[in-house]
Amino acid sequence: MIKAVIFDMDGVILDSETICVKCWEKAGMEYNLPDGGVIINQCFGTNKKDSAEIIRKHYGENFPAERFLQRTSELFHEVEEKTGVPLMPFAKDCLEKLKAIPNLKIGLATSTRRETMERQLRQAGVIEYFEAIVTGDMVEHSKPNPDIYLLACKTLGVEPKDCIAVEDSPNGIRSAFAAGMLPVMVPDKIQPDEEMKKLSWKIIKSLKDLEIILAA
Repeated sequence: MIKAVIFDMDGVILDSETICVKCWEKAGMEYNLPDGGVIINQCFGTNKKDSAEIIRKHYGENFPAERFLQRTSELFHEVEEKTGVPLMPFAKDCLEKLKAIPNLKIGLATSTRRETMERQLRQAGVIEYFEAIVTGDMVEHSKPNPDIYLLACKTLGVEPKDCIAVEDSPNGIRSAFAAGMLPVMVPDKIQPDEEMKKLSWKIIKSLKDLEIILAA
């Protein structure tokens, strides 16, 4: 019996990854990196600390990973201030319908920092739907490690086996699977490969299909 649904934020609730890719591409040009927009695929779902490690592994230990990430954040905030971060299709409608299901708990587990998460979800008008929120700065290692989801389940007071985790990235699916949850993949920038098909409990086209799973 499903007792809780815990959502990732970027690429699931907010269409922030579209902005992120463009910002990484621009920062990559500034740093003369031909694949600045490609390496981000490995970093989707991770916090800044783990992203920096991935970047240094790719470009070398002497690469100024923290400065590069700071620049991508600056570029992102420029876009956010001008246009805001839009919701993903069906996000608010999905949250509304889940909120109406008796005894179902709704949580959020995002690798984004708490300050950024609060600003963006308040601007989008959906922060009040989540009973518990765990962010990347609350754990030492974020996704693909299971820590962030284990903490989210603990905060909600539910067992991982009774929770759906809604994710778009491979790192997120790996995290939810390692935590012993029911990973549901809603692909955004990265399509599921054989590993994702094996680790995912379900793969759906959009959040509109999530209510079908819960009604089954």
